[in-house]
Amino acid sequence: MAALNDVDVVVVGAGPVGLTLANILGLQGIRTLVVEDRETLIDYPRGVGLDDESLRTFQAIGLVDAVLPHTVPNQILRFYDRRRRLLAEMAPAEAGFGWPKRNGFVQPLVDAELLRGLERFDHVEVLWGRPMTGCEESPGGSARLDAGEAKLGPPHESDSVAVHIGGAEPQTVSARYVVGCDGGRSATRRLMGVSFEGTTSSTRWLVVDIANDPLGHPNSEVGADPARPYASISIAHGIRRFEFMIHAHETDEQAQDPEFVAAMLAPFLPRPHDVDVIRHRLYTHHSRIAGAFRRGRLLLAGDAAHLMPVWQGQGYNSGIRDAMNLGWKLAAVVRGQARPSLLDSYDTERRKHARAMIDLSTMVGKVISPTNRRVAGLRDGVIRAASAVPTLKRYVLEMRFKPMPRYEQGAVVHDQPRRPDSPVGTLFIQPRVDTRAGADLLLDDVIGAGFAVLAWNNNPRVLLGEEAFARWTALGAGFAALRPLTQLHWTPPGQTDDPAVTIVGDRTGQLKAWFDRHEQSVLFLRPDRCIAAACIAQRAPEVSALLFGALSLTPTAPSPQGGERPDGTESVLHVPQPTAESAGTTP
Repeated sequence: MAALNDVDVVVVGAGPVGLTLANILGLQGIRTLVVEDRETLIDYPRGVGLDDESLRTFQAIGLVDAVLPHTVPNQILRFYDRRRRLLAEMAPAEAGFGWPKRNGFVQPLVDAELLRGLERFDHVEVLWGRPMTGCEESPGGSARLDAGEAKLGPPHESDSVAVHIGGAEPQTVSARYVVGCDGGRSATRRLMGVSFEGTTSSTRWLVVDIANDPLGHPNSEVGADPARPYASISIAHGIRRFEFMIHAHETDEQAQDPEFVAAMLAPFLPRPHDVDVIRHRLYTHHSRIAGAFRRGRLLLAGDAAHLMPVWQGQGYNSGIRDAMNLGWKLAAVVRGQARPSLLDSYDTERRKHARAMIDLSTMVGKVISPTNRRVAGLRDGVIRAASAVPTLKRYVLEMRFKPMPRYEQGAVVHDQPRRPDSPVGTLFIQPRVDTRAGADLLLDDVIGAGFAVLAWNNNPRVLLGEEAFARWTALGAGFAALRPLTQLHWTPPGQTDDPAVTIVGDRTGQLKAWFDRHEQSVLFLRPDRCIAAACIAQRAPEVSALLFGALSLTPTAPSPQGGERPDGTESVLHVPQPTAESAGTTP
């Protein structure tokens, strides 16, 4: 990094969210500094489940091949009653976003791959053992914020933030934005002076991580046993996690005694003392969300913005969603492609979905953990009755209860009046497709990592017109003409192919099936693969213009291959594009 004391973004926290965000910014040429008060990455498992959306994000930052060896795809989760009779099972088979919906994983090894990914960038640096101790706006702002104090009210908007970094050699760094990815005890959140609303459960849980998995099977289970609810989770690489509820009369010291741990394992293992314990610790569940995800040039992501119980495995994944939603917006604003008001959509879009995940995880925990046998028996009867109904059983089996992102407001353009069946604000699918240069490719790898305009049965350049086409091209957008596979190699007589538009053949039929369900045939995708706008072919130019306004995009954006930032420094966008041989990854 040319000037450590002058960067675009300071990311506070080198956990998975901060490292993912730094990779997203690094790919966009954004000068980024990550500061972490720990000396190294955390070396023990915390999160144990990756979903398809997180793997799609790792695909977008070019690291999914490095992450996959540390995962167990298509992991089944079974729920049992007190007699270990099956109550319900989650085993979703479809992979609409290109990846399995449930994946066990070893978090320290995946985090290490995210850290290693930053070595690709000369303009991204990580400082270890260096806590952020305060912020001061400059110039044009008078607010000074120190990590030990709460600052009420939003900071004054100014040109930059002076970030004070502690450690053996304290220093001050000037940044345009600061993103706190510093966990549930976030110093950044305290600086912003925002609330952290919600509850903390009084119930304690003992987590025990064991190497050389003494069970060995690849799946996971939750025991809704009123005597002592528990979980048994296969992670990967021979690691198994057990979790046990601790009763009110059992002390912390008792629960962490090796003999107590062995007693907890005894119902599951013939030799509970003969295990290789990595660690064991107590924790409680939190259901909390920050009062604001943005105050001026300070933002929050991951556990700093929201905490949720573990029962849906969505704490880690929700943080990765934050990074993906925020990353492209920050890059667009820093590069002068969008106005700062675009960042307001981050809170608008992520808050509702994070709240839904918190509520779901809290509800599932309440269903699992009753210790009253009569209440548990009633719950078991209700679940078994529901399982006898095929549609309800499929609802659980395929995880259709999982809230999916759907943005009613934010950086999207909905038809007015809004139609309930509109795909706008949802994530677009990612099937495997063919192009004229390659076969069996994941769609995101074909259209690139930025904005994209897709058209079924049409050339998006012709639909948009040259002016709108040029504006999207200036943003580095990809263009794809989607066709049935039978038409992949057809070109109208006397015409030549458009070199700026990729012809995509519908290899699996999933694309046509999607367009069969929707009347819109032109889609405008954001870099996070949310459908920002959709319309019939004839409306493409007007919807394109509306979308530029909704995204706060500047009328003349810098060239995607370089240009100047508002501060006069050079901006270089570096988004690797797959070759015909390398595009796509086999899950």
